[in-house]
Amino acid sequence: MTRDDTGLTFLAKKSSTCPVCETRFYREELRTGRGRTIAGEMTDELRRNYEPSQKYGEVYPLVYAVIVCPQCFYAAYGRDFSDADTGVLQRIEAETDRRKRSVSELFRDLNFSEFRRLEEGVASYFLATACYDQFSFEFSPAFKQGLSCLRAAWLCNDLHRKQPDEHYDYLALVFYRKARFFYVLAVDREQNGKEELGAGVNLGPDLDKNFGYDGVLYLSGLLEYRYGPRSDPERRAEALERARRTIAKIFGMGKASRNKPAAILDNARDVYRLISAELGREPSDPESYDGGA
Repeated sequence: MTRDDTGLTFLAKKSSTCPVCETRFYREELRTGRGRTIAGEMTDELRRNYEPSQKYGEVYPLVYAVIVCPQCFYAAYGRDFSDADTGVLQRIEAETDRRKRSVSELFRDLNFSEFRRLEEGVASYFLATACYDQFSFEFSPAFKQGLSCLRAAWLCNDLHRKQPDEHYDYLALVFYRKARFFYVLAVDREQNGKEELGAGVNLGPDLDKNFGYDGVLYLSGLLEYRYGPRSDPERRAEALERARRTIAKIFGMGKASRNKPAAILDNARDVYRLISAELGREPSDPESYDGGA
């Protein structure tokens, strides 16, 4: 049964036009309501899992979040797709052949003209990561690259559960490591005034809840702890100390806000303790972090 037969998605009646190659296409959109999406648990990576329904089966809302031109494989989020300036679009056009070759090494027979599979979902985030490399700072490119890699890792794990012999778990690890790099870079750029992470940017990381800047800080620390380089103990310790400082900022140096969700505070506290334990540091609670060794 194809995805359109399930009634989960539909192709938009109004066409979209690619600003890079001027191809007209119809976006696939997820229907809502009538029990199509049954929210399940949230992971410590702030991903919302969805329970399959008897009528509609499995649903992966993340598959449809990135707009992709089916011809040149230009990919971006929401308004970014049409709002990029001429210079950005020209650079993206110049990279078209390279972009298409790169994604073909991951997946064959991609088709963004019809109904997406998990494979197109992962590929859409891979392509978005490549395209945002050309965007200017006001679009928050480093963050959106990190978000794209994180979501690609999630969908790769979904693929691995369905096809355990295809090594999608390894591909997920690659995306997690890239997500760690871009999240750390985004936080660094924001603190240095080189990239904004504020109004107008949905910081997710999933679609159903925006955890804002605190979510970015938390994931930066979590990804560093789980997927940061380990071959050099000294560099590992430096990176973890930076991650510990980053997570402590969520708590405002002992002034945790009651308005912050437990999913952030509880998970951040757990990761902070794990990092502190690996470093052999005290105190074990981020509220009393003193900023030093």
